[in-house]
Amino acid sequence: MMKQITITIQRLANGDGVALPHYASSHAAGADIRAAVRDDLVLAPGARALIPGGFAIALPDGFEAQVRPRSGLALKKGVTVLNAPGTIDADYRGEVGVILINHGSEPFTVQRGDRIAQLVIAPCVQAAWELAPDLDETTRGAKGFGSTGHA
Repeated sequence: MMKQITITIQRLANGDGVALPHYASSHAAGADIRAAVRDDLVLAPGARALIPGGFAIALPDGFEAQVRPRSGLALKKGVTVLNAPGTIDADYRGEVGVILINHGSEPFTVQRGDRIAQLVIAPCVQAAWELAPDLDETTRGAKGFGSTGHA
């Protein structure tokens, strides 16, 4: 069984009747986020829009929520989360929204209640930055993109 934490969630007025985030299976890492649009919203090819989720959350300190694309939506329609993964910080209390973009060749219609993204809860840490004149040596060193020989 997956480890669980309790997260406080608030249904907002525009989310009335829209399902709250829900895990589709017992081993799912991401909970489905559904669109809380009032009316159908058509995303033309290349267009992007902020889709409301109809809820807000209070994450415990030391956690983030990652807004990630749904693979089926990306594969079948070319629609994905523009800033994937989007990060929701533990101190944010506003509405959870999803920035969708249509990379497909056909218009895509977002309807109320559609599954549009998934929410993954993850632990995170903050770094204590320590300034140093040099960094330790590694085999790779400062070699950049593609330097390991793998595409």
